[in-house]
Amino acid sequence: MSHDASRRRFLTTTLTAVAVAPLAWHAVRAEAAAPAALPKLDANNPTAKALAYSENAATVKHPKHKAGDHCANCNFFKAPAGQAYGPCTLFPKNSVAAKGWCSAWAKKP
Repeated sequence: MSHDASRRRFLTTTLTAVAVAPLAWHAVRAEAAAPAALPKLDANNPTAKALAYSENAATVKHPKHKAGDHCANCNFFKAPAGQAYGPCTLFPKNSVAAKGWCSAWAKKP
C-alpha cells in the first residue's frame, strides 16, 4: 500500500504543479512587463543636453526638429499610447515626456 500512496502523492503533486505553473509564469511576466516608475529625465543630464532634449517639442528650436515630431511618435519611446511619460531606450534609467523631443528622434515604423 505504501507504493500506491507514494504514487498517488507523486501524481497529485505533479498535477498540481502542472496546473499552477502557467499562473506563476503569467504573474512573473506581468511583473516584468510593469517595471517600477522611472524618474523623469533631468534636462541637465549630460546625455539629455548632448541630444538637445526638451520636455516640450512645441518650444524646440533645433535644425533637425520638424513640426509634429515628439517622443510619443519616436521609435525609441516605449510607453503605451496616451501615457504622459514613459521609458526611452536612449535614457534607460529615466522616463521622458511624450510631448518631448531630442535630436535622436526617429519615426516609429
